[in-house]
Amino acid sequence: MGPEYAARRPAVAGSFYPSHPLQLRNAVERFLVRTVPPVRPVALLVPHAGYLYSGATAGKTYAASTLPERVLLLCPNHTGLGSPLSLYPGRAWLTPLGECTVDAELNGLLLGEVQGLEPDEKAHLREHAVEVQLPFLQVYVPGVRVSAISVGIHNLDVLHVLGEGIARALAGLDDPAAVVVSTDMNHYEDARTNRDKDDLALYAVRSLDPEGLHRAVLTHDISMCGFAPAVAALTAARLLGADTADVVDYTHSGMVTGDEEQVVSYAGVRIYREAA
Repeated sequence: MGPEYAARRPAVAGSFYPSHPLQLRNAVERFLVRTVPPVRPVALLVPHAGYLYSGATAGKTYAASTLPERVLLLCPNHTGLGSPLSLYPGRAWLTPLGECTVDAELNGLLLGEVQGLEPDEKAHLREHAVEVQLPFLQVYVPGVRVSAISVGIHNLDVLHVLGEGIARALAGLDDPAAVVVSTDMNHYEDARTNRDKDDLALYAVRSLDPEGLHRAVLTHDISMCGFAPAVAALTAARLLGADTADVVDYTHSGMVTGDEEQVVSYAGVRIYREAA
């Protein structure tokens, strides 16, 4: 979107995932385990914790999908920086595996179709939620091009507008594209409480019900960090013809640490057209 923006450098390599290219590629390849026949998704929900905790769920989710070479990544804004709807405007993302090219055409369509969307790198410079998805995409979909939106607002009307604009932008492409929502599920309660809360959120997701997801999260105090981008993605997916959603995998951090009193949980979800 202009020469003033450099490629975005990694912020969490060496902490959330390996910084050595060979170690990173080997880790991602080990996580890409196919447990169900793949479908062509309209959207995916994929976790974004450190690979030690959520990498297996992320890998199973990607491996259960046949992804195109164009991907729109939606993530929450953990840092609070930047505009409420921030489109990454640079030319590429850097990871230890090399450059991941930004989809300039899709960026242009999104800016034309989404009211309130701003080209803004501040929301993305320290944000991990998109970054941890990129190595999976680079390994699983060589040649992938990405656009990335950070969502820092929870207003339902705004999220509907975002989803509707995304649907128009994706429909305007000559090539297929998919949406990947980067989100973890409930945070820092015991595993049973997490599961109960997550079941409420996932019921709405499986029902392709963006309003229901928004209502469940706010009513039941579910700390699903990416629920706002998920609401937008569900809105877009319905407009793009999705009629089915299923949970590929569900885990929590206590399965790694042994502590089930304070866990973060992770779900991998596919949203797609059954007839596709």
